[in-house]
Amino acid sequence: MTTLARARFSQLVLPRLDEGYRLARWLTGNATDAEDVMQEACLRAYRAIEGFAEGNARAWFLTIVRNTGYSWLQRHRPRAVIFAEDLAPEAQAALETGGLLAQAPETPEAALIARDDAGHLARAVEALPVAFREALVLREYHGLSYREIAAVTNVPIGTVMSRLGRARQHLLARLAEDGR
Repeated sequence: MTTLARARFSQLVLPRLDEGYRLARWLTGNATDAEDVMQEACLRAYRAIEGFAEGNARAWFLTIVRNTGYSWLQRHRPRAVIFAEDLAPEAQAALETGGLLAQAPETPEAALIARDDAGHLARAVEALPVAFREALVLREYHGLSYREIAAVTNVPIGTVMSRLGRARQHLLARLAEDGR
């Protein structure tokens, strides 16, 4: 690789390693596997950096991380079929009013309860099917727009919206089962 390719890699990819790692972590479900995915994704990005045309470097790199994560999951994890149910009316109401996250904790006790709730939420997110988890993480944790998520995941915007809706349905149902 040329010095120019190294400089472009340093400029375009290195500042996005944390974001890529967080996505890989959510896709794989654990830190060690996410590190493996990131190592391979960085290698792929480095090899492809000369072919990257000016554009959205963030979406380009997260797409590489996503595709690498899915390739890794296909090689290391069995497939599972998950069916999504429709959102229940009470879950819809909770979603529209902000549900559990409507107010910030005000006391140390409330802060401990909020931390416990955050742990339950994280476990509920990890239990989502990969496609739903991916859309939710890209939207809520990375702040990508629907259009950017569609570009990263290579699906239509309507599919992104559907996956986000179903992911939120699953989360609400899971949290309701846990009495939260």
